Amino acid sequence: MNPVLQFPAELLLKAQGIRVVFFDVDGVFTDGGIFFTEYGETIKRFNTLDGHGIKLLQKAGITPAVITGRDSKPLRSRLEALGVTHSRFGTEDKGPAAEEMLQTLGLQWDQTAAMGDDWPDLAVMRRCALACAPKNAHLEVRNCAHYVTQVHGGNGAVREFCDLLLLASGRYASLLRAGLP
Repeated sequence: MNPVLQFPAELLLKAQGIRVVFFDVDGVFTDGGIFFTEYGETIKRFNTLDGHGIKLLQKAGITPAVITGRDSKPLRSRLEALGVTHSRFGTEDKGPAAEEMLQTLGLQWDQTAAMGDDWPDLAVMRRCALACAPKNAHLEVRNCAHYVTQVHGGNGAVREFCDLLLLASGRYASLLRAGLP
């Protein structure tokens, strides 16, 4: 089976050499809505396409990292289930958090990509080699992005960005074939 997915060549060139991807959560992995139970517990809805995209990135040697302004048990459970080990919760100042992760990983900004949807994400998106925003991101964030997904956050936007990175890494076709019966 040959892949049918395609992205513009200049975008694929920009995406080559990415080793770590910084993701926001609300509005990226989710649709941005936050549900609270009568007991004050947070409930979040995650898309399984996005989760599989994260696992495929890891198989391709690309590290997913999460930097989010919120913290919740459902989020921590989801990231643990996906094997995401680089995360920072409850921080609005995302630039220094990303810088610390880069130092830990021994990587440089030109090896990074980021996906965000609102102003707190701009500090990271402006420094990375490849910035992405979901279709429903704030206008300023979409304007900063090198790529805006065709779908909204929480509806497969993360997976779409993962697919772009996998194509650029040269691993998409082999991972696709490996997943076939």
